[in-house]
Amino acid sequence: MTFAIAALCRRTGEFGGALATSSMAAGGRASPIVAAGIGVVLSQARSDPRLGTVGLRSLEAGRSAEEALADMVASTPHADWRQLAVLDREGRAADFTGAHCTLTKGARIGRGAIAAGNGLANDSVVGAMLEGFEVAPEKPLTDRLLTALEYGAMAGGEAFPLRSSVIKVAQPGVHFAPIDLRVDFSETPIADLRKLWVLWAPMVAGYVQRCLDPANSPPASEIEGHKP
Repeated sequence: MTFAIAALCRRTGEFGGALATSSMAAGGRASPIVAAGIGVVLSQARSDPRLGTVGLRSLEAGRSAEEALADMVASTPHADWRQLAVLDREGRAADFTGAHCTLTKGARIGRGAIAAGNGLANDSVVGAMLEGFEVAPEKPLTDRLLTALEYGAMAGGEAFPLRSSVIKVAQPGVHFAPIDLRVDFSETPIADLRKLWVLWAPMVAGYVQRCLDPANSPPASEIEGHKP
């Protein structure tokens, strides 16, 4: 029981995904898989993280969203319990929702984005996520993904109280996700995720530099804003 979004920012080339759910620590089981220049894979419902790996490898091999999705479905005998979505390097999207996924369920494709959910409070949640994503296209992708979750929650969210959330964003030229935040257990997981992003946003560039160019990067105390 989850609602999630995967998206591409065509302005910056960033790929990202975010989700919220009533289960604890969903970031460890159903976290979006993102890769710079490659795409995003969502694997949720009775989630199997291995399916996300299958989808990512297919995208890395140059396969389209539809083809990667087909590879994921074909790789498991339990597809009817899964909800899957793929966004490829061209911004094309594909989705699959198994027959056994909890009602209310569904997915919608937007402009360079796809939203999906299961165990939802109503049929408007998925569309609300895409609406939230489009509210301020000039903002950073991370902000837009968080707004999508906020709109989904305001539309009713899940049938049960939310407990965890996660967001990941990959940037061009960086071979890891420098934005990788999660809330494992909270009564306000989306609001808490937003707070983490406000704290992390001014630190991202410094920590990326420490990875790519350690000799010329700032000390952690400077990045974190600590005074000696």
